[in-house]
Amino acid sequence: MTGRQNLSPGARVALPITGTVLAIALWWLVTVVFDVRTLFLPSPPEVVDAFRRQPAYLFEAAWATLWGTLVGFGLAAVGGIVAALLLTSSRLIEQATLPMIVAFNAVPKVSLIPLLILWIGYDARTKLTLVVLIAFFPVMIATMAGLTSTPTDLYELTRSLSASRLKTYLKVRLPWALPQLFVGLKLGITLSLIGAVVAELQTLNQGLGAIIYNTQQSFDTPLAFAAITLTGVIGISVFYAVVVAERLAVPWARKISA
Repeated sequence: MTGRQNLSPGARVALPITGTVLAIALWWLVTVVFDVRTLFLPSPPEVVDAFRRQPAYLFEAAWATLWGTLVGFGLAAVGGIVAALLLTSSRLIEQATLPMIVAFNAVPKVSLIPLLILWIGYDARTKLTLVVLIAFFPVMIATMAGLTSTPTDLYELTRSLSASRLKTYLKVRLPWALPQLFVGLKLGITLSLIGAVVAELQTLNQGLGAIIYNTQQSFDTPLAFAAITLTGVIGISVFYAVVVAERLAVPWARKISA
C-alpha cells in the first residue's frame, strides 16, 4: 500500500483538484439527470452565474467572514496557549480551574448568542466573541496534551545536564509540544470559520452567513450556494495556511511520524 510520504509533489496537487472536479461533475450530473429545480439544488453553471451577478457583494462578505475568522482565531490561539502553559505549570491551578473550563465548553455555543447580543449588541464583537469561545478549548487541550507528553528520558537528560526548570520548559517541553499544538490550531481555525458563519447567521451582520440567511427570503438558492462555496474556499485556504506554518515551524515532525 502506497504511503502518503511516497506521493510526488505533482500528485499531491493533482489528486485534490481531480477529486474536486469529479465531485462538481457528479453534482452537475445529478441536477441534469433528475431535473432538479434550481430552488432545491442549483447546477454549477447557475452558481457561477450568481457569482457573476454580484461579485462585489460576495467578496465583500467573504472578507468580513475571513476577518472575523482570523482575528477571533488569533485571540483564541493566544488565549488557549497561555491557558495551557498556566495549567501545565501548576497542578493546583489545573485542578482548580480545568473542571470549570470543561463544563463551560460543554455548553453549546450557539445557545450563548442571544446573551452575547444582549451584552455586546449586533456588531462584529459578538462574532469575535463566539469565534474565541469555540476555538479556545481545542487549542488549549491540544497544547496541554503536547506539554504533558514529554518522554521521561528527555527529562532525565536535562537533569543530568543540570538544566533549570525554565530552560527545560523552553528547550524540551515546548518544542516537543509543537506538533500537538498545531493539531489544536488546525482544528481551531476550522472551528473559527464555523463560529464566524454561525454568528453571521444569527446577528445578520456583514458576512457570508448573512447572505446565506437572506437568500431564504428571496429564494435565491444559487446565491446561497455561491456564498457556501466561498466559505469552503476560505476554509481550505486558512487550514492549509496553518499546515504550511506547521511545516515551517516543526519540519522535523514529519520525519519522526509514521
